[in-house]
Amino acid sequence: MVADVVVAPAVTRPRIRIQGAVKSFSGRVVVDVDDLVLGDQPIEGLIGPNGAGKTTLMRMIMHSTPLDRGTISLLPAGGRETVLSSLPAHRMAHHGVVKSNQVIMDFDKLTIWDSLLLAAAEARYEQPHRVFSERTVFGRHEDEIRHYLDYFGFADPTAFALSAGEKKLLDIVRCLLLRPSFLLLDEPTAGLPDELTDKVMTVVKDLAAAGTSVVIVEHDLNVIWSLCDEVLFMAEGSVILRGAPHEIRANRTVVEKYLGEGHV
Repeated sequence: MVADVVVAPAVTRPRIRIQGAVKSFSGRVVVDVDDLVLGDQPIEGLIGPNGAGKTTLMRMIMHSTPLDRGTISLLPAGGRETVLSSLPAHRMAHHGVVKSNQVIMDFDKLTIWDSLLLAAAEARYEQPHRVFSERTVFGRHEDEIRHYLDYFGFADPTAFALSAGEKKLLDIVRCLLLRPSFLLLDEPTAGLPDELTDKVMTVVKDLAAAGTSVVIVEHDLNVIWSLCDEVLFMAEGSVILRGAPHEIRANRTVVEKYLGEGHV
């Protein structure tokens, strides 16, 4: 007798829809996406040659780079559609949409610990007159912050992030503390040693398994092939191919435009 098979319910995850989105700089079209949905798969990779428009597209989703025309909408899991392209950039995290920084950014005057407390603080605690509410924020988020500090090996959280690797990891932890429902990662493992790259990949997998949609731009293609459920190939401002990692890796257009014969 064959035992009954229990099928776990599929995780419903948020999606982002991009429609007629165009961005030009100095008369040159950098992004031109007719109709694209992100988030159908738990972890999606976005690859392509330099200048393909990958980072610009991510910044358009966050509205830190305004669209020339078109709309970008968030389709939450079980919620109402939100037109992200009509909102200011600082409202994105409120809707669960969070992006890491491609270029390393840090708060030069804040310790590692204070930088993470700032990321974890709810909006109501960010007003000047709430400066003495730090203890409340600390109490709510101490265990979570300490977990990430220990996991990524920050030796002294009262010090400043000095190396590029520390600053890169600090940026990723700040994103995680925001508890995103849709996370955009722009070269999150650039410059990291293999051990820390593996730890970042593990965190991303766990996050996606819990229901967060993840889109990652990464030039380390070993990360893309091993981490992503689906890969999108972007060239000259448009997504021209999407499919399983092994399909994209073997595609002749991708090989000629991006990978080179020796990579296959």
